Amino acid sequence: MRNTIVSLMTAMALTACAGPKENKGQAPQGDFNYVVDQFADLQILRYQVPGFESLSLKQKQLLYHLSQAALMGRDIFFDQNCRYNLPIRRTLETIYTTYKGNREDAQFKALETYLKRVWFSSGIHHHYAEDKFVPGFTPEFFKSCLEQVDVTNLPLREGQTLEQFVAEIFPVIFDPSVLAKRTVQSGDQDLILASANNYYGGGVTEKEVEGFYTAMKAGKDTITPISYGLNSRLVKENGKIVEKVWKVGGLYSAAIEQIVGELQKAVVFAENDTQKAIIEKLIEYYQTGDLKTFDAYSILWVEDTTSDVDFVNGFIETYGDPLGMKASWESTVNFINKEATKRTKIISDNAQWFEDHSPVDKRFKKEKVKGVSAKVITIAMLGGDCYPATPIGINLPNADWIRRDHGSKSVTIENITEAYDKASQGNGFSEEFVWSDVEREALKKYGFITDNLHTDLHECLGHGSGKLLPDTESGALKAYDSTLEEARADLFGLYYLGDPKLVELGLVPDAEAYKAEYYKYIMNGLMTQLVRIEAGKNVEEAHMRNRQLIAQWAYENGKADNVIEYKKRDGKTYVVVNDYEKLRNLFGTLLAEVQRIKSEGDFAAGKKLVEDYGVKVDQILHDEVLARYAKLNLAPYKGFVNPVMKEVKNDNGEVTDIVLDYTEGYTDQMLRYSNDYSFLPSYND
Repeated sequence: MRNTIVSLMTAMALTACAGPKENKGQAPQGDFNYVVDQFADLQILRYQVPGFESLSLKQKQLLYHLSQAALMGRDIFFDQNCRYNLPIRRTLETIYTTYKGNREDAQFKALETYLKRVWFSSGIHHHYAEDKFVPGFTPEFFKSCLEQVDVTNLPLREGQTLEQFVAEIFPVIFDPSVLAKRTVQSGDQDLILASANNYYGGGVTEKEVEGFYTAMKAGKDTITPISYGLNSRLVKENGKIVEKVWKVGGLYSAAIEQIVGELQKAVVFAENDTQKAIIEKLIEYYQTGDLKTFDAYSILWVEDTTSDVDFVNGFIETYGDPLGMKASWESTVNFINKEATKRTKIISDNAQWFEDHSPVDKRFKKEKVKGVSAKVITIAMLGGDCYPATPIGINLPNADWIRRDHGSKSVTIENITEAYDKASQGNGFSEEFVWSDVEREALKKYGFITDNLHTDLHECLGHGSGKLLPDTESGALKAYDSTLEEARADLFGLYYLGDPKLVELGLVPDAEAYKAEYYKYIMNGLMTQLVRIEAGKNVEEAHMRNRQLIAQWAYENGKADNVIEYKKRDGKTYVVVNDYEKLRNLFGTLLAEVQRIKSEGDFAAGKKLVEDYGVKVDQILHDEVLARYAKLNLAPYKGFVNPVMKEVKNDNGEVTDIVLDYTEGYTDQMLRYSNDYSFLPSYND
């Protein structure tokens, strides 16, 4: 929600030429090998960490222990996504590593692809489309594999036989109607019961959840409220709804204890007393599960604008919960890119000007923008909900009152955007989908600049702009909150990309630059992002809904002036923007309406906007896009392997350096993580 954005680049910027099977790559000497592996609809890349070697030993050791903490919570995210993810992953890994048959057999290769997809999505549901994977191998083959495995190596429940295990697990894998979608965010159904994720126990209904938290909030502080339900699973025990808190001594304790252990080691290497206090407060939160402590940690974190090394670690984002309350576990570890941060400093220094000149109603503007800090960072490690698929920008904290009273911290992750850009060069996408050489040249000249700048504006100012009216409850938009919040931040960035102020501030080279991002955004929202959806399906994921909502609304509301149109050439459909100035005005008009909906908590209007423009797909156009895209042999989704961070010790066992190794392949990394960072039991009921 007001934080991590999935990459806003189009498929053009995110796709790369089809690579080899799996490439373990080489250390970054000369040309860096970005492409690691490709399978299904996924491509695995690696990213460089420029500047790491120049850091002090103390900073490297801080990064090392924060990075270890970033990997310790991996199992948590798997379990949050579905209660069967851990036993299925471990079963597949056991088969994969012990299989004695023909490993080139089509059935085994299909199982290998399925396992790679489970690793990538942290479970059995597509990381973006939310639908359950369809296995390419048969139940009979899978059963034969299980019968060849030492049963003691399988994740059976206590006293469970192999036949009972098969009876329990096979419908989850092979029956498309069982746990069909990870998160259901709309429709006339019980969103909790319809979702396969593990944020709520079996049999808990949407009505029961809303009733439980309504009662909990009654009479409590509404000025600085805690984030109710953020770090717990809601279950039904003996007919009564209760919370199981994620903390040391609570649910997920075995993994959280490991996270805390690495954070305690990191404290020793903190850059300053402020950073030390931040890490210690996060440890306290993990130990107590107290959400007031989490708020105290968030305030300390957002107010630290001087430390070079920074991190995110915890239960942060609520996209996976249909009601937008419970958070997935995630982590990123990074250090500042000082040169690139000059760009975001200009933006944050002018935050009040942008707020004052926003096209939204004055009632919804902040009279005084507080604590807006922004920087460009270099990622050193990704974990949980940020791995392997990662954001390109982050804005935190999510609590509206903390943002109001203490500000927000925004980052753009430039070594990730650079990896995307380098891996995408010469892939044929532009020639297939971009209307003409005019647009292609603009994208080539301005695309990387304006893409990063849009992310800067989205994170630094968009999420931090505007305010709720005093009587509007945070989360009033329920299942539509994530989509509308991302739309609000995107629109803010889009609107200001075309403002002469950006030329005046030296953020873009000239007044034509913004058109590259406008064209790319509209083309993506109306057409090319459809490659990420299976034929016959509608849009489910919040960021995709946001982009389609904006593009489709602009298309429909600009028809009278022919602002945007679809054109045909050689039987192919293209998107063309005819009037960029009018398109900017449309973005401003929609921004004003989305901000009103947000500020007033107008659920009915928000639902209508999303359902009318953000969900439905033109199936004829969809089929065309899929067919054209398939000929390019590109993968629409990207993810990353992390570098391996290693301690170098002398004969006395003292750490003398931390070095990065870029040679680990995707399968090797995933199997190593499952071996070294797997702390939870298979079933966490």
